[in-house]
Amino acid sequence: MTEDRTPDVYEPGARHPEAATSAAGGAFASLANPNYRLYFFGQALSLVGTWMQATAQAWLVLTLSGSASILGVIVALQALPVLLLGPYAGVIADRVDRRRLMIILQSVMGGLAAVLAALTLSGRVQIWQVAVLALLLGLNNAFENPARQAFIHQIVGESLIRNAVTLNSVMVNAARAVGPAVAGVLLAAVGAGWCFAVNAGSFGAVVVSLIVMNTASIEHEEPIVRARGQLREGLRYVAGSPTLWIPLVMMALVGTLAYEFQVSLPAAAKETFDGGPQALGFMTSAMGIGAVVGGLLVAARGTTGLRPLTIAAAGFGVTIAITAVAPTLPVAIAALFFVGWLSVTFMSTGNATLQLNAEPRMRGRVMSLWSVAFMGSTPIGGPAIGAISESAGARVGLAVGAAACFVAAGLGVLVWRRRRVQRVRLTPTDTLTEPDTGNR
Repeated sequence: MTEDRTPDVYEPGARHPEAATSAAGGAFASLANPNYRLYFFGQALSLVGTWMQATAQAWLVLTLSGSASILGVIVALQALPVLLLGPYAGVIADRVDRRRLMIILQSVMGGLAAVLAALTLSGRVQIWQVAVLALLLGLNNAFENPARQAFIHQIVGESLIRNAVTLNSVMVNAARAVGPAVAGVLLAAVGAGWCFAVNAGSFGAVVVSLIVMNTASIEHEEPIVRARGQLREGLRYVAGSPTLWIPLVMMALVGTLAYEFQVSLPAAAKETFDGGPQALGFMTSAMGIGAVVGGLLVAARGTTGLRPLTIAAAGFGVTIAITAVAPTLPVAIAALFFVGWLSVTFMSTGNATLQLNAEPRMRGRVMSLWSVAFMGSTPIGGPAIGAISESAGARVGLAVGAAACFVAAGLGVLVWRRRRVQRVRLTPTDTLTEPDTGNR
């Protein structure tokens, strides 16, 4: 970076100079920013609709096909564009006005939901149509995700980015709890089509919030001029910066094998604990509640860097491992509360670390790789964990996820220790004790 305004990601308990702003404002500090407040509540409404559609779409596919395999294919189709096009989407996010790009893409996604609603309500919907619309939605997500991730930094700046990222994770998990519940009611009362219609309308909240923002208060980042080789430039930039590629590798490991709860939890509820939909509901709710509670506590803190990320990865692995060996359903539910807590901690710490260490002109490309590591890994990790859970049991599937977290934490420890050894060799008298970072 041309200006070193943040601590090195390897500093133990790294705390940014502006972190006091976040701490002083508490868990909801970012909401004091009018533009972020608009963004937050617009996204909250839209995400509830998104989870309603995800639930209703799964039900619709199972109703039309009677096949869980076909459902898996459609889920993979929706995630595949993020894996294949994510890095290039990051280049686009760096070339254009991100706010305008989001307005266009959010409007298109609302249109896709409206088409699915019309097909379903008219009784003409077919599996191939759902598959095509899922693929188109995935294409939009691939380009919208890096733009949205980088745009948050433009709204709140460095002083509140970690708080804003964590509140965003809390919002996602709260919507994950509310959306399916509302969808269940509507599915029973009026059918899947109205779930899609509500979701189509919910995109209007995001579009309006982006349109009415005070653009003068948004941090201006000059889009890069279109040129050849900008994708390779972004990849070389990340590869040459350990402060970026190490968190990305850690997220790729954890994202591929540990975050596949949509596969492992249903198998655990049905096979391991001999439960039904009610057991799965309790397990999912416990994880969601833990994510919200833990996320609010994490949002009030300002630490980023490799040590907090390593600790979060290790803690995430421990809680998943406890869930894997839980002797009874109540024990598993209690463990999943902490799984949700540590999942948000790991995700928000890694996200904010990348945002603060990436140059503004590279931020879109960096955050696109984050999306690839987290969301784009689903077509790989989902089938893998599904196959493991089917052949060896859900406990083993969860244990593999825990092992991935431990490997990621081990990588963090190795790099952290190597960095400390280098410091001792360079300044032996000054590095015998840890610096006072204000994070006690």
